[in-house]
Amino acid sequence: MVILFDRFNLPEDVYETIFATNQQKIVGKLLIEHIKDSDGEVTKTEMSMFATTLHEGNLIAEIDEPEYKGKKVKLSYNKRQFYDRILTPMKSMGLIDYDLYKKTYKLSDKFNKEMIRIGLMWLKELRRNPHEIKKK
Repeated sequence: MVILFDRFNLPEDVYETIFATNQQKIVGKLLIEHIKDSDGEVTKTEMSMFATTLHEGNLIAEIDEPEYKGKKVKLSYNKRQFYDRILTPMKSMGLIDYDLYKKTYKLSDKFNKEMIRIGLMWLKELRRNPHEIKKK
């Protein structure tokens, strides 16, 4: 996943930086809240049940969006798109870890570590001598 942002207009909400659409932001935030409610870890089956509940439109939640503030809203999101656009990118960016042995998903701090690593890569590039451009 590619994250493009304007450092002068960086949103307060990290989900707005990570996800391209408002709907993805809402679902991503709900997923993180669901995992937090389960002590930071959910099984593969629980994740599947969460995705199925969303897919069937049976998930009722309060969202932080101004137009829905204080109201319970029934949400739906396609199951395949949930895995393709929400869970898989969150795993690849290091927001969520999957333990192959325990078959559980848990929240991770690897995203922060990767952002620091990217910053260090940029500092290294800044200090590197320029390549000579050969002209014909």
